[in-house]
Amino acid sequence: MAFNIPVDLLNKLAAQLNGQLAGGPLPPPEELEKILHALLQSALSRLDLVNRAEFDAQCKVLARTRERLEQAEQQLAALQ
Repeated sequence: MAFNIPVDLLNKLAAQLNGQLAGGPLPPPEELEKILHALLQSALSRLDLVNRAEFDAQCKVLARTRERLEQAEQQLAALQ
């Protein structure tokens, strides 16, 4: 499933990464992995994401609401 990451968030992430890596040789792979993990975790936490269980629950609520709306529309049409 693809989603769009806001451009400003990507720009901030790139600037933070540049700040962490600027001015010297690359850190060892373990340190680089920690830096990238922290930056990505920070960036992803700013996105308004939900887990699969929450998404599925909301889909069920939406389906029930849609059914109730259709029933109400049919009842209204029958009264007219």
